[in-house]
Amino acid sequence: MSLLRLRGLRKRFGATLALDGVDLEVASGEVHALIGENGAGKSTLLNILSGIHRADSGEMSLADAPYAPAGPAEARSRGVAHVHQELALCPHLPVAENIFLGVEPARRGWLRRDLLFDRAVALLAEFGRSEIDPRRRTGDLSLPDRQVVEICRALACDARVILMDEPTSSLQRANVERLFRLINQLRERGIAIVYISHFLEEVREIADRYTVLRDGRSVDGGELRAVRDEQLIEQMVGRAIDGVVDRERRPSSDVVLDVRDLAAPPRLHQAGFELHRGEILGIAGLIGSGRTELIRAIFGLTPSTGRIVMRGNGIGYLSEDRKGEGLALQMSVADNVTITGFSRCAHAGWIDRARQLAQSESIMQRLRIKAPSARAAVHRLSGGNQQKVALGRLLHQDPDVLLLDEPARGVDVGSKSDVYREIGKLAAEGKAILVVSSYLPELFSICDRLAVMTRGRLSAARPISEWTPVSVMEAAIGAPERAA
Repeated sequence: MSLLRLRGLRKRFGATLALDGVDLEVASGEVHALIGENGAGKSTLLNILSGIHRADSGEMSLADAPYAPAGPAEARSRGVAHVHQELALCPHLPVAENIFLGVEPARRGWLRRDLLFDRAVALLAEFGRSEIDPRRRTGDLSLPDRQVVEICRALACDARVILMDEPTSSLQRANVERLFRLINQLRERGIAIVYISHFLEEVREIADRYTVLRDGRSVDGGELRAVRDEQLIEQMVGRAIDGVVDRERRPSSDVVLDVRDLAAPPRLHQAGFELHRGEILGIAGLIGSGRTELIRAIFGLTPSTGRIVMRGNGIGYLSEDRKGEGLALQMSVADNVTITGFSRCAHAGWIDRARQLAQSESIMQRLRIKAPSARAAVHRLSGGNQQKVALGRLLHQDPDVLLLDEPARGVDVGSKSDVYREIGKLAAEGKAILVVSSYLPELFSICDRLAVMTRGRLSAARPISEWTPVSVMEAAIGAPERAA
């Protein structure tokens, strides 16, 4: 019997038709995967279910009762909780207050802080993250830790339906496994979970059934065990996905970036490497190992010591936090794409709007960015298309060295192929590329060489053929003698 049922759901934002007839049924105790390309309507659908948006037409029911929440508070009171892809937390509040925001324990109108922190401690322990201090300011946490807080917040409201939009996008495998154990516990309690992920192996590991969205419509669905990945991908993107990176590339011997004894305490203790023209060098390691600090120190965002020698024309940086650092969300696609290279589309010190739009539209076409036009505000795009806009800024900037931190975070299978292929093209054009990623298949598919960060220290870079996923993980947890 279905706990949640949707029929013919439609939603339009101005000229953009986000949903054009979505049908969905989710039973109690079921993990239902919502699969589709960026811009297919997945996040819009979850936003309607959680009361952020109202559907233009269609029907929704929850436990056989009509369901049309007027806002997020009503959705939570009806037992529907939402774990957002772009975290919806109050950075100035403590962790505990974020977890129980709206459902704070109180007596006679007074907040019970003792119960608040005790319950937060219990929830964090249930997730296996007791080391997160519930009294700590949320904005001071790392991105993965903030994602844990967001998940705990959903668990705190005693939900019957939990909507999870890319909940593992910033989690290491150990935390993914903890999350999956929690999901299985929730499933046993009869809680329904609608789960969005671009990792098909992850979907198969945790979900029971699936629905595919394409261009705002539900086009396929059923039991996951009855369908192959190739079928899912073709339903998602309307085309087969081929190989992504030309392995026939031959990086030059020219060293474009030479890093020696780089340190940025307390996370980064020692790192050194050479990056060659036409090379893709990958940096693996556990979250918190110092990978992001390394890339930020090279770009000058973190105070550091050591020696960095650059032999090329500029460095471009792609942040892992596109919402907080990577994009100006209220500005247009065109402004975001050209913001680090206005001189390329200017005349006599003034931006030539026609030239700016033409350059931006060329990059939109090159990266297959789905947006109504280059004039569209970036905050109206899906998360994956926002990520492509951030990458498009680097294409327009045209530096010789690209520092990419989680370049395909929150990007669907088809768009990942586009991103990886573009990275390969840039290397073939002679760009030197440093890639930090938590996703090992990504590193093994695109990199020429790989180094591993362990507790703030970077291993020697070796050809990708000399690594295996097992040896990378052994090095990451501090067993370099076995990894070697």
